[in-house]
Amino acid sequence: MKVLVVTRSGKELIKGGLELTDSATVADLQEAIHKRTRKYYPSRQRLTLPVQPGSKERPTVLHYKKNLSEYTNGSTSELTVVFKDLGPQVKYSTLFFFEYLGPLLLYPIFYYFPVYKYFGYKEERVSHPAQTYAMYYWCFHYFKRIMETFFVHRFSHATSPISNVFRNCAYYWSFGAFIAYFLNHPLYTPVSDLQMNIGFGFGIVCQVANFYCHLLLRNLRSPSGNGGYQIPRGFLFNIVTCANYTTEIYQWLGFNIATQTVAGYVFMIVAASIMTNWALGKHRRLKKLFDGKEGRPKYPRRWVILPPFL
Repeated sequence: MKVLVVTRSGKELIKGGLELTDSATVADLQEAIHKRTRKYYPSRQRLTLPVQPGSKERPTVLHYKKNLSEYTNGSTSELTVVFKDLGPQVKYSTLFFFEYLGPLLLYPIFYYFPVYKYFGYKEERVSHPAQTYAMYYWCFHYFKRIMETFFVHRFSHATSPISNVFRNCAYYWSFGAFIAYFLNHPLYTPVSDLQMNIGFGFGIVCQVANFYCHLLLRNLRSPSGNGGYQIPRGFLFNIVTCANYTTEIYQWLGFNIATQTVAGYVFMIVAASIMTNWALGKHRRLKKLFDGKEGRPKYPRRWVILPPFL
């Protein structure tokens, strides 16, 4: 089989194309492209079928496990694919590790070290119980996230553009420093003990529930990360499409009830808006895929992310 590899502008990436066996897979094609170009390793490649000029249809993305013959309809020995360079890539586990490492390390600096003397405050300060518990809660949360990254999560995509490392780190690290600064400030005024206990107690319950949601989602994918979209079931997923995001938002609500800072609430609102957007997209995809037609199951009626509001 002869495969012509062209860029989106129509220029040949590899002069004369590539000769592959009739049983070759998309992964074999990616390896062949890598051998001829060196720069474009497989995870950096996005291969699609050509679309007609002016067409508004999305191009078909070639799955690395499928045979190339599946995309020729068995009627030709020649195939044209469109190549897109996704740019330098990193593993998702690497991306998540660095974005979570920042908040985990930055927060204790504001709690343990005399940072505030550089802002004109006295070096001595009194640490309130709410500040101490908040530090433990915060560090536990991000340590949990790092452990889940390596031992729980199964990713549908192997890699992510390296630019996302800088973007995500800027988000998490800046918010981590922002919240740590105000929560450990010498002029911080704690809430009542009752409110603090209610907030942290509720937050811890939500952290445990969030972990269990991640375990349920893990079981929807094979160890290789494949499995496609499936209807999540069990626990809170029986009433909420994205129960993992729901528990994530509520655990920060508990944290903010216990600590009561503007910085903390700003972070929660921004995070909730981002996760709500993700949840709406996932809810639409699941309803479209599981429409009850042609033998497909029908997606059950559920809240999207935040009962009883959405």
